[in-house]
Amino acid sequence: MAPKVKKVPIRKCVGCQENITKKQLVRIVNNKELGVVLDKTGKLNGRGAYICRDPECLEIAIKKKRLSYALKSEITEDLYKEIKEYVEVNHELI
Repeated sequence: MAPKVKKVPIRKCVGCQENITKKQLVRIVNNKELGVVLDKTGKLNGRGAYICRDPECLEIAIKKKRLSYALKSEITEDLYKEIKEYVEVNHELI
């Protein structure tokens, strides 16, 4: 009997539109109680969107308003700053 192969979750980056493993992405979630927030745990309830830990991908997503479209909500400048800082600090973890 062959050993079970664990399924690796894949998600699409809203910036570069590439399919990447979930662990390599940053999740932004539109939660009913909290609104749109950066989900560092990846487990908050709500509509989620994923972005690469690449600052260039984030710039594409901001410029083309892909996060707003994916989350069906307006994104504040403060949240963009928070995401940008988080991506820059965790960029090496790819």
